[in-house]
Amino acid sequence: MGALAVAPEPEPAAAESAQPAPAAAAKKSWLSRLKQGLSRTGQSIGGLFVGVKVDESLFEELESALIMADAGVEATGQLITALRARVRKERIEDAAQVKAALRDILAEHLAPLEKPFPLGSVQPLVVMIAGVNGAGKTTSIGKLANTFQRQGASVLLAAGDTFRAAAREQLVEWGARNNVTVIAQDGGDPAAVAFDAVNAGRARQAGVVMIDTAGRLPTQLHLMEELKKIRRVVGKADLAAPHEVLLVLDGNTGQNAIAQIRAFDAAIGLTGLVVTKLDGTAKGGTLAAVAAGSQGVRPVPVYWIGVGEGLDDLQPFVAREFAAALVA
Repeated sequence: MGALAVAPEPEPAAAESAQPAPAAAAKKSWLSRLKQGLSRTGQSIGGLFVGVKVDESLFEELESALIMADAGVEATGQLITALRARVRKERIEDAAQVKAALRDILAEHLAPLEKPFPLGSVQPLVVMIAGVNGAGKTTSIGKLANTFQRQGASVLLAAGDTFRAAAREQLVEWGARNNVTVIAQDGGDPAAVAFDAVNAGRARQAGVVMIDTAGRLPTQLHLMEELKKIRRVVGKADLAAPHEVLLVLDGNTGQNAIAQIRAFDAAIGLTGLVVTKLDGTAKGGTLAAVAAGSQGVRPVPVYWIGVGEGLDDLQPFVAREFAAALVA
């Protein structure tokens, strides 16, 4: 059976609800939610600076807190070494100033992960999206479709998870909410769906083509091989595609995220990350480990982070904002 293009009818109510709040209020709300989402780490680190002397015991406690926040040994060592050097150089004796210095050093450490998404750099911009089941992959695609449309780009989605009807239906539902066409197929070859979607995107002059893929664990080698096949076949439809290869990560997975990044990067060459669910028990320090390039992981850019289920709860990653929430 050939790929079926599902073109939902416009839903004015959904379009109206997508209208953004005034910029300043929306930004304040977002920062508040990010800080709340990372409060577990923010409080455990920030609380160390209350009523203490700036001495060796403070550095030792900070080191333990960062490791407990999933920053990893390598990143923690880099951060503490830089903090010690700054405290000595600037002769800082006030704990509150040490806290501010740590926040600055963490922001500098995370800065290499901050990169704007190249929307509009090519048409259509073909984006392949991977991740394990439960990471929030399909939901993130729906939110990004809404975001791209707000920025003036037309969007086409490809339901590349042909094995699970529920995944296909979920993507079609997101398409209906955003009034976006979804290229879908009952069963069959995910690579064929991706191929058809790229061709359809070119024919319709779409701004962005996003290709969903079946959720899988890096240890499922036959499924990782299928991801490689999708990438190859997309390249046959457009020699430069996929232009972006994103991995969606559950922010609660901690150091396991490092293993996921390493495995998916080796298989399909990641260009960016989307980190979701930072509103739960997320510790947040994992991104420090990614920035440090620890455990054989490249510092893959983080395009977006998410703190909830709403359309506005997926926002661009800004290193300084993240550091402020992590060291509250």
